[in-house]
Amino acid sequence: MSKFVLPIAPLYRRWLIILVIFLAIVFNYYDRQIVSILKPMLKAEYGLGDDGYALVINVFTLFYALMYPVSGWLVDRFGERRVMLIGILGWSLACFGGGFSRTFGSFLFFRGLLGASEPANFPAQLKVITVWFSGKMRATANSLCIAGSSIGAIVAPPMVAWLAISYNFHTVFIVAGVIGLVIALLWFVIYIEPPAAIAEENTVEPKQSSSAFTWRQLWGRKSLWGILLIRFVSDPVWYFCLFWLPGYLQEESGLTLAQIGMFGWIPFLLADLGAIGTSAWSDRLVRRGKDPLLARKIMLTAVALLAPLCCLTTYIANPYLTLLIFGLVAIACLSWLFTVSVVIAEAFPVANVASVLGIAGGFGALGAVLFNYFVGQMLGSVGAGTVFIIMAFMHPLAVLILWTMVKKELPVAAEQQRAESLVV
Repeated sequence: MSKFVLPIAPLYRRWLIILVIFLAIVFNYYDRQIVSILKPMLKAEYGLGDDGYALVINVFTLFYALMYPVSGWLVDRFGERRVMLIGILGWSLACFGGGFSRTFGSFLFFRGLLGASEPANFPAQLKVITVWFSGKMRATANSLCIAGSSIGAIVAPPMVAWLAISYNFHTVFIVAGVIGLVIALLWFVIYIEPPAAIAEENTVEPKQSSSAFTWRQLWGRKSLWGILLIRFVSDPVWYFCLFWLPGYLQEESGLTLAQIGMFGWIPFLLADLGAIGTSAWSDRLVRRGKDPLLARKIMLTAVALLAPLCCLTTYIANPYLTLLIFGLVAIACLSWLFTVSVVIAEAFPVANVASVLGIAGGFGALGAVLFNYFVGQMLGSVGAGTVFIIMAFMHPLAVLILWTMVKKELPVAAEQQRAESLVV
């Protein structure tokens, strides 16, 4: 163990690790949420329309999509401790750069750097969950980590609004950079690889610990393509909630920046509580004897029924009812975002989970890039109603893909070993 790492018993350390990952994801999402809350201010500062604002989002999201698969490979190759530390330092630097930018070009550059740095958190987080927690606790532990995403979206509206109103929008980014450096230090002194006994106990298939798919073999697995399509069609709805909903409520529903600060966090609080609850439900199904992968599929199918509610907002003028409806939609979004990661851990060898999540996250972000472009071009012409109708079909389509394409995947050697053990 490094002399810089705090000496803590493993069973206590794993929960401290969860806490640090939670904090990292909180401010990871705080950083990306800044532009949606400051949308009118940034449009005025740089003379942008909705298409210009979509460019700001897509520069971030495109680099995010490109680096997500790379981040997954790096985690499997160099380990979660090192890669996540570099990622946190990278997005802290990007926040400082955004705060000190004075031209639109430099601002775009640092949004791109933010997008390139942030994906490292999630493959690293999934690898941590896979090796530190058993299947009976994995979805709950995973949800507690990724709950930081919606907590970040809860923290962002009041904190960003207060900093921007009290100081200026540059201060918002600089504060985010300082907090990122603190989180990097915490990760450096707390995280270690799990002891061998814990890692072996928590591996889904003990015999597969020494066997894994090669990068080329992964692309031949039907389940990989199922996961990629699921993220491609379902992630854009969550990205809409993050990047477009606060601005939509200000520009279309008449809420002020101060009101967004007071109420804009409500959908994300509902999403957080709901998604943790649905994750715990799927773990309970496992404890009651359901196959882990089947338990995740049952839960995801049930919660997807909430997603089409977004169509109702077309007929509702009250912004607070809109907030409530999108809170229910966000429960579906976040439940899928939480648990698709666990599906990956249940379906693929431990040595592949970070790579699979990285590829899947890249496809999810690519779907968001295309959807962001569509929203930026169409929101002012065809109206939000058309956008909401398209969103209503995305999660039901993901359900169909989940049941028809995703199953347990084992390398040939592991499949032979399992068959032999059943014969014996």
